[in-house]
Amino acid sequence: MPDRDEVRKRFIELIKPFIRQDPGQEITDDTFLDADLRVNSARMIDIVLESEDAFNILIDDASMGRLDTVGAAVTVIMEKLP
Repeated sequence: MPDRDEVRKRFIELIKPFIRQDPGQEITDDTFLDADLRVNSARMIDIVLESEDAFNILIDDASMGRLDTVGAAVTVIMEKLP
């Protein structure tokens, strides 16, 4: 099972096509997907689908509602890993 740092790195790479990041902006656990990275609801669905495929997990609606920061997303993914 991957550790938290591995999941974080993989998740950040996975979301890059869906975000609008300011040059020089560091992505940390406290980075908000909507406010900081400007992820809209359509892109969020894409991120969830990509995460499910990449990590071979299923993210239910309740868990999807918790995906507000990068750290929260990593926590949800870690909880879903076998």
